[in-house]
Amino acid sequence: MPTLLLATEHGLSICELESGNWRESSRGLADHRVTSVIAREGVILAGTTDGIFRSDDSGKTWQEVSLGLNARHVRWLANHPDKSDFEFAGTEPAGIFVSHNGGESWRACAEVDQLRDLYKWSLPYSPEAGCVRGFAFRGVRAYAAVEVGGVLRSDDGGETWRLVEGSSGKPDLQGPSEPFIHSDVHSIFVHPFLPNLVLAPTGGGFYRSTDGGKTWKCFYDCYCRAVWVDVLDSQHMVLGPADGVERNGRIEESRDGGLTWTSTSNGLEVPWPDNIVERFVQVGFDLLAVLSDGQLLSAPLASLEWRHILPEVKGVAAVAEIVI
Repeated sequence: MPTLLLATEHGLSICELESGNWRESSRGLADHRVTSVIAREGVILAGTTDGIFRSDDSGKTWQEVSLGLNARHVRWLANHPDKSDFEFAGTEPAGIFVSHNGGESWRACAEVDQLRDLYKWSLPYSPEAGCVRGFAFRGVRAYAAVEVGGVLRSDDGGETWRLVEGSSGKPDLQGPSEPFIHSDVHSIFVHPFLPNLVLAPTGGGFYRSTDGGKTWKCFYDCYCRAVWVDVLDSQHMVLGPADGVERNGRIEESRDGGLTWTSTSNGLEVPWPDNIVERFVQVGFDLLAVLSDGQLLSAPLASLEWRHILPEVKGVAAVAEIVI
């Protein structure tokens, strides 16, 4: 049975598909603000603002698994797609932690801490020194998105990290200019069949690199946090652009690799005056959009006709799918 896990401001919501509609079936971690969630091989990991929790029984019971996690505010979790029991946590302040035992214990990547302190990474809305809010993997190569700091790259599967050549590392919200990427990086994507194609929504535009992060080009001058890319057609992508931080958000589509964009906000009243797409997640043949105000949208990929789903679940921050 298809099941959705929703990380929310008031716990983890577990939802099931019934007669074509999603319904909340249970909830866990009600006393925690859940920021991210991943699921694989019968294990669910939930990142919160106060550590990481694990469930081995489909969310019925939870145990904290934060050993070695010295930054407890988790912003994003990820599984390595090719290695079992290999997990990653991005934190605020900016740090990367890795686990090789299903989250039972974590190791800090000290080189990320050193870069954070060297460049004095920062956040415009928090006193903390930046955050890591996205990962992307392709074989032994991995990328991480740092807000506000730039793009990190690993060439050993995520064990150690460095700044990509096209990232200055300086938390400059006004730049730098091309061929560098804007420093306010919100998420990251690497194409599974084109390992040098890396895409990044930022606070200063939508950027694309075709050489693994050495150089970047801005393909859309906007504020954006989320992109979906068709793994079967690298020219096809869906973006959540806005005119500023949660200002005049909308959904647009490109069929030519980002050269031109058209509105694909069917079923929605856009632009949203104070809202923006926070994340896109593909679930089967549907695309889900998590909005910055915690609403959840869904659309068939074939038509991109959007509708609101699970309105009873408030404050959604992240989505994961499992099959039980």
